[in-house]
Amino acid sequence: MMNISIIGAGKLGTCLGYALAHKGYRIQALSSRHLSSSALSSKIIGQGKPLTDNIQAACEGKIIFLCLPDEEIVKVAEELFRANLCWANKIVYHCSGLLSSRILKPLKDQGAAIASFHPIQSFSQKDAPATEFKGIYFGLEGDKKALDMAQKIVRQLEGHTLLLKEKDKALYHAACSIASNFFVVLLDMATALLKQTGLSEKKILECLLPLVEGTLRNVNKFDTKAALTGPIARGDLKSVQKHLRALEKFPLYQDLYKKLAAHALEIAGSEKLPRQKIRALKKMLGHK
Repeated sequence: MMNISIIGAGKLGTCLGYALAHKGYRIQALSSRHLSSSALSSKIIGQGKPLTDNIQAACEGKIIFLCLPDEEIVKVAEELFRANLCWANKIVYHCSGLLSSRILKPLKDQGAAIASFHPIQSFSQKDAPATEFKGIYFGLEGDKKALDMAQKIVRQLEGHTLLLKEKDKALYHAACSIASNFFVVLLDMATALLKQTGLSEKKILECLLPLVEGTLRNVNKFDTKAALTGPIARGDLKSVQKHLRALEKFPLYQDLYKKLAAHALEIAGSEKLPRQKIRALKKMLGHK
């Protein structure tokens, strides 16, 4: 197994290092802005020299993962390029879903193989189990040598690969953000509305999470179109009208409701609803 260095010992970097260590890889170094952060990651993983020096960390590994925010990836890539290290036989991955491997080209020009390596998963804590990557997809894009190694790593993590073109990365990342981040936003909106009824947040989540989990099971079993239920899918004009009246005190939420309901109407389509109900709903939602 090749030695690995991780630059950016945050949640993703630590979870990835922990999972790779459990598959037999040797985590040589963990670099972070604060030594306390890289030391904690080293303790969780059970190996890896904690550092604050990115260049020293890059020297330690044959495979280098940049698990950093997008703006930091650019800065660190420039820092490593200026260090004038020997990059022959090294593979450098960054874990951005948005940026392409092109930002690592200066390192490629010095002999490194490069790619973007993006796990389609959210990481909320450093000490996630090694199985966190099992069954998930990884968005990969880059040169052949780096991609071949990335696919091997993904297989060992028991994940799946999604090979991407550079031109598609922004759309790919937007889709991931909508599915993950905006899902949380919608749940927060629903929670805020139910708080108006006097319920505690704990009770609200106890009520809503089974509903959400059931919906996800339906999507997984069928598809988004078949899983769509509720007043829009039924063409229930009275319910939608009452929703809009209830949301008059919350104009932002009402506006978002209208936009999302209009899209739900597109999903439901003419197969489920008669034309007159579609026209009436569009008028009610302010869409032509």
